[in-house]
Amino acid sequence: MSNVLRLALVDPNDSSRETLKAMLLGMDTVWLEADCSRYEFFPDIVDQTTPDVGVISLDTDSTAAIKLIERITRETPDTALLATSAVSDGQLILQAIRAGAREFLTLPLVEEELSSALGRISQTKFGGGDARSRSCEVIAIAGATGGVGTTSTAVNLGCVLAEESRNSVALLDLDLALGDADVFLDAIPDYTLADVVQNIGRLDIQLLKKSLTKHSSGLYLLPRPVELHDLEAIDAESLRKVIGLLKASFTHLIVDLSKTYNALDMIAIETASKVLLVTQLDLPCLRNVVRLMMSFDETEGLADRVEIIVNRAGLDAGQISLKKAKETLGREIFALLPNDYRTMVEVRNNGVPLITQAPKAALTQAFRDVAHRLTHQDAGPTPDEEGGPEGHAGNESRWKRFWPGAAKA
Repeated sequence: MSNVLRLALVDPNDSSRETLKAMLLGMDTVWLEADCSRYEFFPDIVDQTTPDVGVISLDTDSTAAIKLIERITRETPDTALLATSAVSDGQLILQAIRAGAREFLTLPLVEEELSSALGRISQTKFGGGDARSRSCEVIAIAGATGGVGTTSTAVNLGCVLAEESRNSVALLDLDLALGDADVFLDAIPDYTLADVVQNIGRLDIQLLKKSLTKHSSGLYLLPRPVELHDLEAIDAESLRKVIGLLKASFTHLIVDLSKTYNALDMIAIETASKVLLVTQLDLPCLRNVVRLMMSFDETEGLADRVEIIVNRAGLDAGQISLKKAKETLGREIFALLPNDYRTMVEVRNNGVPLITQAPKAALTQAFRDVAHRLTHQDAGPTPDEEGGPEGHAGNESRWKRFWPGAAKA
């Protein structure tokens, strides 16, 4: 997954500055942290926002701009500088590079050239051992049907991940009509997704974090809108911007999806590095898993990012055996969450996560195991060692097994 570069821009020319801003806002690998029109203000902006990249236009006053490059290189060496100018004079280019600029681009900018230059800076900045720490893992939590435990999975997994001091974790509640992640955390948020969307053009990372609700576990929550009419303001473009800003701000972003698999849900799924599909071992749920996997197969690479989580494992009444479920799905089970109804009712009613309410419970440990496996991709075998089916059935034959009268395995 690519790292998101945070940028700050200075250009006294309004026209070229707005053109560059528009180009940057259209790139999903960067986040424009701040922009200004005065060279003398730019050092303070860099000091306050600590961007990965500073973009400096030379044309208004090349002498002042070169001195600015020298100053920022000296005072904030971790900020890589990119110089731009409509003048492709060799002497000016040499002065900018000697002053400390990493790259020099000629105006008007070509998006491919800008992307390549930023890619080189990203490779230099994140290509070594720190790349993983700067990469945001987006984990989408999906459900085979309503009531299978997607929100409890999202909330408790987020709290477990946030326990680690090296992690910064945000939870986005994308069940816009009926989401209740705030209930699980006993939170009364000041701002919602609708508020963030309506102010996305003015937000930076610091303001975004102030708009989120921070739980005592360290988890940040961006809840669904309060009023149903606010849902209309949240469209595909605004959601992409919100996700982009959250990716630039946190090491982990958990998205609790709705059960409708609408266009907004699919944006989150396509963005995700992992999709956790929560199910139970009953006929309707497993049948829906097959249906969903058939749809996911239509998007290149998506099915490989989906992992199946069995919730309420061990609930005897009417459950299909794990072995039968694996044979029918033709996939391994990523994790089992044991059935502990009483604990989960207490957790939800008290608005306290498992790590606080029941830190030693088997269910809590199961969430810790899921978090460990997600952050350590080579963390060992799947929870059940019975093995997969001898033959890999196609989607159509697996789907037919769930219909009444189908041949039993």
